Amino acid sequence: MICYKCGCQLSEKDFCTNCGADVGLYKRIMFAANRLYNEGLEKAQVRDLSGALSSLRQCLKLNKNHIEARNLLGLVYFERGEVVAALSEWIISKNIRNEKNIADDYIDMIQNNPGQLDAFNQTAKKYNMALNYCYQDSIDLAIIQLKKVISMNPRFIQARNLLTLLFLDTQEWERAKKEAERVLKIDANNTMALRYLKEAQEMLPTEEEHAVKHKKEAIVYKSGNDTVIQPVAKKQMVGLPILLNILIGVALGVGITWFLIMPERMQQINSESTAKVNSINEQLDAKTAQIDELMMQIDELTQEKDQLSTSLTAAQGNGSALEANTDLIEAAYMYMGEEPDVIAIADTLELIDEQYIEGDATESFKNLYGILKTGIAPDVSKNCYDAGYEAFRAEEYDTAIEYLSRAYSYDNGNGDALYNLGNSYYRSGDTNMAIEIYEQVVEEFPNTEKARKSQSYIEEIRGS
Repeated sequence: MICYKCGCQLSEKDFCTNCGADVGLYKRIMFAANRLYNEGLEKAQVRDLSGALSSLRQCLKLNKNHIEARNLLGLVYFERGEVVAALSEWIISKNIRNEKNIADDYIDMIQNNPGQLDAFNQTAKKYNMALNYCYQDSIDLAIIQLKKVISMNPRFIQARNLLTLLFLDTQEWERAKKEAERVLKIDANNTMALRYLKEAQEMLPTEEEHAVKHKKEAIVYKSGNDTVIQPVAKKQMVGLPILLNILIGVALGVGITWFLIMPERMQQINSESTAKVNSINEQLDAKTAQIDELMMQIDELTQEKDQLSTSLTAAQGNGSALEANTDLIEAAYMYMGEEPDVIAIADTLELIDEQYIEGDATESFKNLYGILKTGIAPDVSKNCYDAGYEAFRAEEYDTAIEYLSRAYSYDNGNGDALYNLGNSYYRSGDTNMAIEIYEQVVEEFPNTEKARKSQSYIEEIRGS
Protein backbone atom coordinates (compact mmCIF):
# COMPACT_ATOMS: atom_id res chain seq x y z
CA MET A 1 0.00 0.00 0.00
CA ILE A 2 1.34 3.44 -0.93
CA CYS A 3 0.83 6.81 0.75
CA TYR A 4 -1.98 8.89 -0.77
CA LYS A 5 0.05 12.07 -0.27
CA CYS A 6 3.64 11.31 -1.32
CA GLY A 7 3.29 7.91 -3.02
CA CYS A 8 5.86 6.10 -0.83
CA GLN A 9 5.39 2.56 0.45
CA LEU A 10 3.62 2.51 3.85
CA SER A 11 4.78 0.53 6.86
CA GLU A 12 2.74 -1.00 9.67
CA LYS A 13 2.65 2.39 11.40
CA ASP A 14 -0.40 4.68 11.27
CA PHE A 15 1.68 7.45 9.73
CA CYS A 16 3.81 7.73 6.60
CA THR A 17 7.50 7.35 7.45
CA ASN A 18 8.41 9.59 4.54
CA CYS A 19 6.08 12.59 4.79
CA GLY A 20 4.51 12.04 8.20
CA ALA A 21 0.89 12.06 6.94
CA ASP A 22 -1.74 10.38 9.14
CA VAL A 23 -2.76 7.26 7.18
CA GLY A 24 -4.66 5.33 9.87
CA LEU A 25 -8.11 6.03 8.48
CA TYR A 26 -6.83 5.70 4.92
CA LYS A 27 -5.51 2.20 5.68
CA ARG A 28 -8.83 1.12 7.18
CA ILE A 29 -10.69 2.36 4.10
CA MET A 30 -8.31 0.50 1.76
CA PHE A 31 -8.57 -2.69 3.84
CA ALA A 32 -12.37 -2.43 3.79
CA ALA A 33 -12.29 -1.97 0.00
CA ASN A 34 -10.06 -5.05 -0.42
CA ARG A 35 -12.36 -7.07 1.86
CA LEU A 36 -15.39 -6.09 -0.22
CA TYR A 37 -13.50 -7.02 -3.40
CA ASN A 38 -12.72 -10.47 -1.95
CA GLU A 39 -16.39 -10.90 -1.00
CA GLY A 40 -17.43 -9.95 -4.51
CA LEU A 41 -14.93 -12.42 -5.99
CA GLU A 42 -16.19 -15.25 -3.76
CA LYS A 43 -19.82 -14.53 -4.66
CA ALA A 44 -19.01 -14.35 -8.36
CA GLN A 45 -17.29 -17.76 -8.17
CA VAL A 46 -20.53 -19.36 -6.91
CA ARG A 47 -22.63 -17.42 -9.46
CA ASP A 48 -24.17 -15.09 -6.89
CA LEU A 49 -23.95 -12.25 -9.40
CA SER A 50 -26.36 -9.94 -7.56
CA GLY A 51 -24.36 -10.26 -4.35
CA ALA A 52 -21.09 -9.77 -6.24
CA LEU A 53 -22.52 -6.67 -7.91
CA SER A 54 -23.43 -5.14 -4.55
CA SER A 55 -20.05 -5.90 -2.94
CA LEU A 56 -18.02 -4.60 -5.89
CA ARG A 57 -20.03 -1.36 -6.06
CA GLN A 58 -19.37 -0.79 -2.35
CA CYS A 59 -15.68 -1.52 -2.95
CA LEU A 60 -15.48 1.12 -5.69
CA LYS A 61 -17.23 3.67 -3.48
CA LEU A 62 -14.33 3.29 -1.05
CA ASN A 63 -11.59 3.04 -3.69
CA LYS A 64 -12.57 4.17 -7.18
CA ASN A 65 -9.09 3.29 -8.53
CA HIS A 66 -9.36 -0.42 -7.58
CA ILE A 67 -8.56 -1.87 -11.03
CA GLU A 68 -9.28 -5.51 -10.16
CA ALA A 69 -12.68 -4.67 -8.67
CA ARG A 70 -13.66 -2.54 -11.68
CA ASN A 71 -12.60 -5.24 -14.17
CA LEU A 72 -14.48 -7.91 -12.19
CA LEU A 73 -17.55 -5.65 -12.04
CA GLY A 74 -17.42 -5.39 -15.84
CA LEU A 75 -17.29 -9.20 -16.10
CA VAL A 76 -20.30 -9.52 -13.78
CA TYR A 77 -22.25 -7.02 -15.91
CA PHE A 78 -21.24 -8.93 -19.06
CA GLU A 79 -22.33 -12.25 -17.55
CA ARG A 80 -25.72 -10.67 -16.74
CA GLY A 81 -26.03 -9.60 -20.39
CA GLU A 82 -25.52 -5.86 -19.69
CA VAL A 83 -22.83 -5.19 -22.30
CA VAL A 84 -22.95 -1.37 -22.26
CA ALA A 85 -22.44 -1.26 -18.48
CA ALA A 86 -19.56 -3.74 -18.80
CA LEU A 87 -17.86 -1.65 -21.50
CA SER A 88 -18.20 1.49 -19.36
CA GLU A 89 -16.41 -0.15 -16.44
CA TRP A 90 -13.61 -1.47 -18.65
CA ILE A 91 -13.11 1.90 -20.36
CA ILE A 92 -12.87 3.61 -16.96
CA SER A 93 -10.37 0.95 -15.85
CA LYS A 94 -8.31 1.52 -19.00
CA ASN A 95 -8.20 5.27 -18.40
CA ILE A 96 -7.03 4.73 -14.81
CA ARG A 97 -4.25 2.35 -15.85
CA ASN A 98 -3.52 2.39 -19.55
CA GLU A 99 -0.76 -0.26 -19.63
CA LYS A 100 -0.78 -3.90 -18.50
CA ASN A 101 -4.53 -3.89 -17.98
CA ILE A 102 -6.64 -6.91 -18.91
CA ALA A 103 -9.53 -4.53 -19.66
CA ASP A 104 -7.86 -3.99 -23.08
CA ASP A 105 -8.51 -7.64 -23.93
CA TYR A 106 -12.14 -7.42 -22.81
CA ILE A 107 -12.78 -4.29 -24.88
CA ASP A 108 -11.05 -5.76 -27.96
CA MET A 109 -13.06 -8.97 -27.55
CA ILE A 110 -16.27 -6.99 -28.11
CA GLN A 111 -15.21 -4.18 -30.44
CA ASN A 112 -13.23 -6.46 -32.79
CA ASN A 113 -16.31 -8.63 -33.39
CA PRO A 114 -18.76 -6.42 -35.34
CA GLY A 115 -21.34 -9.18 -35.62
CA GLN A 116 -21.45 -9.72 -31.87
CA LEU A 117 -21.54 -5.98 -31.20
CA ASP A 118 -24.41 -5.58 -33.66
CA ALA A 119 -26.27 -8.41 -31.92
CA PHE A 120 -25.86 -6.67 -28.55
CA ASN A 121 -27.15 -3.42 -30.06
CA GLN A 122 -30.20 -5.20 -31.47
CA THR A 123 -30.96 -6.86 -28.12
CA ALA A 124 -30.95 -3.46 -26.41
CA LYS A 125 -33.24 -2.04 -29.11
CA LYS A 126 -35.67 -4.97 -28.93
CA TYR A 127 -35.69 -4.88 -25.12
CA ASN A 128 -36.67 -1.19 -25.24
CA MET A 129 -39.40 -2.04 -27.76
CA ALA A 130 -40.69 -4.72 -25.37
CA LEU A 131 -40.82 -2.17 -22.54
CA ASN A 132 -42.83 0.21 -24.75
CA TYR A 133 -45.26 -2.62 -25.59
CA CYS A 134 -45.68 -3.27 -21.85
CA TYR A 135 -46.52 0.39 -21.25
CA GLN A 136 -49.09 0.11 -24.05
CA ASP A 137 -50.59 -3.12 -22.54
CA SER A 138 -49.56 -5.08 -25.66
CA ILE A 139 -48.47 -8.12 -23.65
CA ASP A 140 -48.37 -10.57 -26.58
CA LEU A 141 -46.09 -8.30 -28.65
CA ALA A 142 -43.84 -7.72 -25.63
CA ILE A 143 -43.47 -11.48 -25.09
CA ILE A 144 -42.54 -11.99 -28.76
CA GLN A 145 -39.87 -9.27 -28.58
CA LEU A 146 -38.43 -10.63 -25.32
CA LYS A 147 -38.16 -14.13 -26.79
CA LYS A 148 -36.15 -12.66 -29.67
CA VAL A 149 -33.92 -10.80 -27.18
CA ILE A 150 -33.26 -13.98 -25.19
CA SER A 151 -32.51 -15.99 -28.35
CA MET A 152 -29.83 -13.40 -29.27
CA ASN A 153 -28.48 -12.91 -25.73
CA PRO A 154 -29.49 -15.84 -23.44
CA ARG A 155 -27.73 -14.30 -20.40
CA PHE A 156 -29.74 -11.04 -20.47
CA ILE A 157 -31.20 -11.31 -16.95
CA GLN A 158 -33.34 -8.15 -17.16
CA ALA A 159 -35.11 -9.51 -20.27
CA ARG A 160 -35.69 -12.91 -18.63
CA ASN A 161 -37.10 -11.32 -15.46
CA LEU A 162 -39.45 -9.15 -17.50
CA LEU A 163 -40.59 -12.21 -19.48
CA THR A 164 -41.24 -14.06 -16.19
CA LEU A 165 -43.33 -11.13 -14.96
CA LEU A 166 -45.39 -11.16 -18.17
CA PHE A 167 -46.01 -14.92 -17.79
CA LEU A 168 -47.23 -14.27 -14.24
CA ASP A 169 -49.49 -11.50 -15.55
CA THR A 170 -51.02 -13.89 -18.12
CA GLN A 171 -51.33 -16.63 -15.43
CA GLU A 172 -48.96 -19.00 -17.23
CA TRP A 173 -47.55 -20.28 -13.94
CA GLU A 174 -45.53 -23.22 -15.30
CA ARG A 175 -43.76 -21.10 -17.94
CA ALA A 176 -43.07 -18.38 -15.36
CA LYS A 177 -41.54 -20.98 -13.02
CA LYS A 178 -39.26 -22.36 -15.76
CA GLU A 179 -38.10 -18.88 -16.79
CA ALA A 180 -37.32 -17.90 -13.19
CA GLU A 181 -35.33 -21.12 -12.73
CA ARG A 182 -33.30 -20.27 -15.85
CA VAL A 183 -32.45 -16.86 -14.34
CA LEU A 184 -31.31 -18.53 -11.12
CA LYS A 185 -28.96 -20.78 -13.10
CA ILE A 186 -27.21 -17.61 -14.29
CA ASP A 187 -27.53 -15.59 -11.05
CA ALA A 188 -28.07 -17.94 -8.11
CA ASN A 189 -29.28 -15.23 -5.72
CA ASN A 190 -31.25 -12.90 -7.98
CA THR A 191 -33.87 -11.38 -5.66
CA MET A 192 -36.37 -10.62 -8.40
CA ALA A 193 -36.21 -14.14 -9.86
CA LEU A 194 -36.59 -15.70 -6.38
CA ARG A 195 -39.65 -13.56 -5.76
CA TYR A 196 -41.25 -14.51 -9.08
CA LEU A 197 -40.42 -18.21 -8.55
CA LYS A 198 -42.11 -18.17 -5.13
CA GLU A 199 -45.23 -16.55 -6.58
CA ALA A 200 -45.41 -19.08 -9.44
CA GLN A 201 -44.95 -22.05 -7.08
CA GLU A 202 -47.74 -20.77 -4.82
CA MET A 203 -50.16 -20.71 -7.77
CA LEU A 204 -49.23 -24.21 -9.06
CA PRO A 205 -51.05 -27.26 -7.53
CA THR A 206 -49.08 -29.29 -4.97
CA GLU A 207 -48.43 -33.05 -5.09
CA GLU A 208 -51.17 -33.65 -2.49
CA GLU A 209 -53.71 -31.79 -4.67
CA HIS A 210 -52.69 -33.98 -7.63
CA ALA A 211 -53.18 -37.10 -5.51
CA VAL A 212 -56.64 -35.99 -4.36
CA LYS A 213 -57.66 -35.27 -7.96
CA HIS A 214 -56.57 -38.77 -9.11
CA LYS A 215 -58.36 -40.41 -6.20
CA LYS A 216 -61.62 -38.78 -7.26
CA GLU A 217 -61.27 -40.40 -10.67
CA ALA A 218 -60.84 -43.97 -9.28
CA ILE A 219 -62.08 -46.30 -6.52
CA VAL A 220 -59.30 -47.66 -4.30
CA TYR A 221 -59.94 -50.73 -2.07
CA LYS A 222 -58.05 -53.64 -0.51
CA SER A 223 -58.31 -57.19 -1.79
CA GLY A 224 -56.34 -59.30 0.67
CA ASN A 225 -52.84 -57.87 0.71
CA ASP A 226 -53.28 -56.13 -2.66
CA THR A 227 -54.51 -52.60 -3.37
CA VAL A 228 -56.96 -52.48 -6.30
CA ILE A 229 -57.58 -49.21 -8.20
CA GLN A 230 -60.84 -49.40 -10.19
CA PRO A 231 -61.77 -46.46 -12.48
CA VAL A 232 -65.12 -44.88 -11.74
CA ALA A 233 -67.63 -45.97 -14.39
CA LYS A 234 -69.18 -43.13 -16.28
CA LYS A 235 -72.92 -42.91 -16.47
CA GLN A 236 -74.37 -43.67 -19.86
CA MET A 237 -77.55 -42.41 -21.35
CA VAL A 238 -79.98 -45.32 -21.47
CA GLY A 239 -82.31 -44.03 -24.16
CA LEU A 240 -79.64 -42.93 -26.64
CA PRO A 241 -78.77 -46.39 -28.14
CA ILE A 242 -82.47 -47.15 -28.75
CA LEU A 243 -82.99 -43.84 -30.50
CA LEU A 244 -79.90 -44.35 -32.65
CA ASN A 245 -81.06 -47.83 -33.70
CA ILE A 246 -84.45 -46.44 -34.74
CA LEU A 247 -82.86 -43.68 -36.83
CA ILE A 248 -80.44 -46.10 -38.48
CA GLY A 249 -83.34 -48.46 -39.37
CA VAL A 250 -85.35 -45.64 -40.93
CA ALA A 251 -82.34 -44.44 -42.92
CA LEU A 252 -81.60 -47.93 -44.21
CA GLY A 253 -85.21 -48.42 -45.26
CA VAL A 254 -85.32 -45.13 -47.14
CA GLY A 255 -81.96 -45.83 -48.79
CA ILE A 256 -82.88 -49.33 -49.94
CA THR A 257 -86.23 -48.14 -51.28
CA TRP A 258 -84.60 -45.26 -53.16
CA PHE A 259 -81.98 -47.37 -54.86
CA LEU A 260 -84.47 -50.05 -55.84
CA ILE A 261 -86.80 -47.56 -57.48
CA MET A 262 -84.35 -45.33 -59.33
CA PRO A 263 -80.94 -47.09 -59.46
CA GLU A 264 -79.84 -45.85 -62.87
CA ARG A 265 -80.98 -42.26 -62.34
CA MET A 266 -79.18 -42.02 -59.03
CA GLN A 267 -75.98 -43.43 -60.51
CA GLN A 268 -76.04 -40.89 -63.32
CA ILE A 269 -76.68 -37.97 -60.95
CA ASN A 270 -73.91 -39.12 -58.65
CA SER A 271 -71.43 -39.44 -61.54
CA GLU A 272 -72.20 -35.96 -62.83
CA SER A 273 -72.06 -34.42 -59.34
CA THR A 274 -68.78 -36.14 -58.55
CA ALA A 275 -67.20 -34.90 -61.78
CA LYS A 276 -68.30 -31.31 -61.11
CA VAL A 277 -67.11 -31.43 -57.52
CA ASN A 278 -63.74 -32.83 -58.54
CA SER A 279 -63.30 -30.14 -61.19
CA ILE A 280 -64.20 -27.36 -58.76
CA ASN A 281 -61.93 -28.82 -56.08
CA GLU A 282 -59.00 -28.95 -58.49
CA GLN A 283 -59.51 -25.31 -59.43
CA LEU A 284 -59.83 -24.28 -55.78
CA ASP A 285 -56.70 -26.22 -54.82
CA ALA A 286 -54.68 -24.53 -57.58
CA LYS A 287 -55.91 -21.05 -56.59
CA THR A 288 -55.35 -21.74 -52.90
CA ALA A 289 -51.80 -22.97 -53.49
CA GLN A 290 -51.02 -19.92 -55.61
CA ILE A 291 -52.46 -17.53 -52.99
CA ASP A 292 -50.58 -19.27 -50.16
CA GLU A 293 -47.32 -19.05 -52.06
CA LEU A 294 -47.80 -15.33 -52.75
CA MET A 295 -48.74 -14.61 -49.11
CA MET A 296 -45.63 -16.46 -47.89
CA GLN A 297 -43.44 -14.39 -50.21
CA ILE A 298 -45.11 -11.17 -49.01
CA ASP A 299 -44.60 -12.15 -45.34
CA GLU A 300 -40.95 -13.07 -45.91
CA LEU A 301 -40.24 -9.81 -47.72
CA THR A 302 -42.06 -7.79 -45.03
CA GLN A 303 -40.11 -9.50 -42.21
CA GLU A 304 -36.83 -9.03 -44.05
CA LYS A 305 -37.61 -5.31 -44.57
CA ASP A 306 -38.55 -4.83 -40.90
CA GLN A 307 -35.42 -6.64 -39.71
CA LEU A 308 -33.16 -4.58 -41.96
CA SER A 309 -34.81 -1.31 -40.86
CA THR A 310 -34.59 -2.28 -37.19
CA SER A 311 -30.97 -3.39 -37.53
CA LEU A 312 -30.00 -0.18 -39.32
CA THR A 313 -31.76 2.06 -36.75
CA ALA A 314 -30.34 0.12 -33.81
CA ALA A 315 -26.81 0.11 -35.21
CA GLN A 316 -26.92 3.87 -35.87
CA GLY A 317 -28.54 4.79 -32.53
CA ASN A 318 -26.56 2.52 -30.19
CA GLY A 319 -23.31 3.06 -32.08
CA SER A 320 -23.51 6.85 -31.69
CA ALA A 321 -24.54 6.54 -28.02
CA LEU A 322 -21.64 4.20 -27.24
CA GLU A 323 -19.16 6.47 -29.08
CA ALA A 324 -20.52 9.60 -27.31
CA ASN A 325 -20.28 7.98 -23.86
CA THR A 326 -16.73 6.80 -24.58
CA ASP A 327 -15.63 10.32 -25.64
CA LEU A 328 -17.26 11.90 -22.57
CA ILE A 329 -15.59 9.44 -20.17
CA GLU A 330 -12.18 10.02 -21.76
CA ALA A 331 -12.65 13.81 -21.52
CA ALA A 332 -13.68 13.52 -17.86
CA TYR A 333 -10.59 11.52 -16.95
CA MET A 334 -8.30 13.94 -18.75
CA TYR A 335 -10.00 16.79 -16.85
CA MET A 336 -9.36 15.04 -13.49
CA GLY A 337 -5.62 14.72 -14.18
CA GLU A 338 -3.01 16.76 -12.32
CA GLU A 339 -2.19 18.98 -15.33
CA PRO A 340 -5.10 18.56 -17.77
CA ASP A 341 -4.54 19.45 -21.43
CA VAL A 342 -7.55 21.70 -22.03
CA ILE A 343 -7.12 21.72 -25.81
CA ALA A 344 -7.12 17.90 -25.89
CA ILE A 345 -10.21 17.88 -23.68
CA ALA A 346 -11.93 20.39 -25.98
CA ASP A 347 -11.01 18.29 -29.04
CA THR A 348 -12.54 15.21 -27.38
CA LEU A 349 -15.73 17.04 -26.38
CA GLU A 350 -16.13 18.41 -29.91
CA LEU A 351 -16.22 14.83 -31.23
CA ILE A 352 -19.60 14.36 -29.52
CA ASP A 353 -22.54 14.90 -31.87
CA GLU A 354 -24.59 17.96 -30.89
CA GLN A 355 -27.80 16.28 -32.14
CA TYR A 356 -27.22 13.39 -29.71
CA ILE A 357 -26.74 15.85 -26.82
CA GLU A 358 -29.96 17.73 -27.67
CA GLY A 359 -31.95 14.56 -28.35
CA ASP A 360 -31.24 11.12 -26.86
CA ALA A 361 -28.62 12.04 -24.22
CA THR A 362 -29.56 11.51 -20.56
CA GLU A 363 -29.70 14.37 -18.05
CA SER A 364 -26.55 13.10 -16.28
CA PHE A 365 -24.73 13.04 -19.63
CA LYS A 366 -25.79 16.63 -20.39
CA ASN A 367 -24.84 17.82 -16.89
CA LEU A 368 -21.36 16.26 -17.04
CA TYR A 369 -20.83 17.62 -20.56
CA GLY A 370 -21.82 21.14 -19.40
CA ILE A 371 -19.55 20.97 -16.33
CA LEU A 372 -16.54 19.93 -18.41
CA LYS A 373 -17.12 22.52 -21.14
CA THR A 374 -17.66 25.31 -18.61
CA GLY A 375 -14.56 24.28 -16.64
CA ILE A 376 -12.19 24.41 -19.61
CA ALA A 377 -13.80 27.36 -21.42
CA PRO A 378 -11.58 30.19 -20.01
CA ASP A 379 -8.30 28.34 -20.64
CA VAL A 380 -9.34 27.13 -24.10
CA SER A 381 -10.43 30.64 -25.08
CA LYS A 382 -7.13 32.14 -23.90
CA ASN A 383 -4.95 29.50 -25.61
CA CYS A 384 -6.89 29.75 -28.86
CA TYR A 385 -6.76 33.57 -28.76
CA ASP A 386 -2.98 33.54 -28.27
CA ALA A 387 -2.52 31.11 -31.16
CA GLY A 388 -4.96 33.04 -33.38
CA TYR A 389 -3.39 36.42 -32.68
CA GLU A 390 0.08 34.98 -33.40
CA ALA A 391 -1.22 33.65 -36.75
CA PHE A 392 -2.81 37.06 -37.50
CA ARG A 393 0.48 38.83 -36.97
CA ALA A 394 2.18 36.25 -39.23
CA GLU A 395 -0.48 37.06 -41.92
CA GLU A 396 -1.78 33.48 -41.78
CA TYR A 397 -5.38 34.63 -41.86
CA ASP A 398 -7.13 31.28 -42.42
CA THR A 399 -5.42 29.84 -39.35
CA ALA A 400 -6.15 33.01 -37.38
CA ILE A 401 -9.86 32.82 -38.30
CA GLU A 402 -10.03 29.19 -37.11
CA TYR A 403 -8.40 29.86 -33.71
CA LEU A 404 -10.14 33.20 -33.02
CA SER A 405 -13.57 31.75 -33.86
CA ARG A 406 -12.93 28.93 -31.43
CA ALA A 407 -11.70 31.34 -28.76
CA TYR A 408 -14.89 33.42 -28.98
CA SER A 409 -17.13 30.34 -29.01
CA TYR A 410 -15.72 29.25 -25.64
CA ASP A 411 -15.88 32.75 -24.10
CA ASN A 412 -18.42 35.22 -25.48
CA GLY A 413 -16.91 37.92 -23.30
CA ASN A 414 -13.60 37.79 -25.15
CA GLY A 415 -14.02 40.99 -27.17
CA ASP A 416 -10.43 41.00 -28.39
CA ALA A 417 -10.97 37.61 -30.05
CA LEU A 418 -14.10 38.87 -31.86
CA TYR A 419 -12.45 42.14 -32.93
CA ASN A 420 -9.32 40.42 -34.32
CA LEU A 421 -11.56 37.86 -36.03
CA GLY A 422 -13.13 40.73 -37.96
CA ASN A 423 -9.65 42.07 -38.77
CA SER A 424 -8.63 38.62 -40.08
CA TYR A 425 -11.66 38.45 -42.38
CA TYR A 426 -10.91 42.02 -43.59
CA ARG A 427 -7.25 41.24 -44.33
CA SER A 428 -8.16 37.98 -46.08
CA GLY A 429 -10.49 39.85 -48.46
CA ASP A 430 -13.83 38.53 -47.11
CA THR A 431 -15.41 41.96 -46.54
CA ASN A 432 -18.96 40.64 -46.09
CA MET A 433 -17.93 38.50 -43.12
CA ALA A 434 -15.73 41.34 -41.83
CA ILE A 435 -18.71 43.73 -41.77
CA GLU A 436 -20.85 41.11 -40.01
CA ILE A 437 -18.22 40.58 -37.29
CA TYR A 438 -17.55 44.31 -36.86
CA GLU A 439 -21.29 44.95 -36.43
CA GLN A 440 -21.34 42.22 -33.77
CA VAL A 441 -18.46 43.96 -31.94
CA VAL A 442 -20.34 47.30 -32.01
CA GLU A 443 -23.50 45.63 -30.69
CA GLU A 444 -21.94 43.49 -27.95
CA PHE A 445 -19.14 45.83 -26.79
CA PRO A 446 -20.56 49.37 -27.13
CA ASN A 447 -18.66 52.45 -25.96
CA THR A 448 -15.29 50.70 -26.27
CA GLU A 449 -12.22 51.39 -28.38
CA LYS A 450 -12.87 48.12 -30.24
CA ALA A 451 -16.39 49.26 -31.13
CA ARG A 452 -15.15 52.65 -32.34
CA LYS A 453 -12.50 51.07 -34.58
CA SER A 454 -14.97 48.48 -35.84
CA GLN A 455 -17.42 51.24 -36.88
CA SER A 456 -14.68 53.09 -38.72
CA TYR A 457 -13.72 49.90 -40.59
CA ILE A 458 -17.35 49.36 -41.56
CA GLU A 459 -17.56 52.84 -42.99
CA GLU A 460 -14.24 52.40 -44.77
CA ILE A 461 -15.39 49.12 -46.41
CA ARG A 462 -18.76 50.49 -47.48
CA GLY A 463 -17.25 53.74 -48.75
CA SER A 464 -14.62 52.09 -50.92
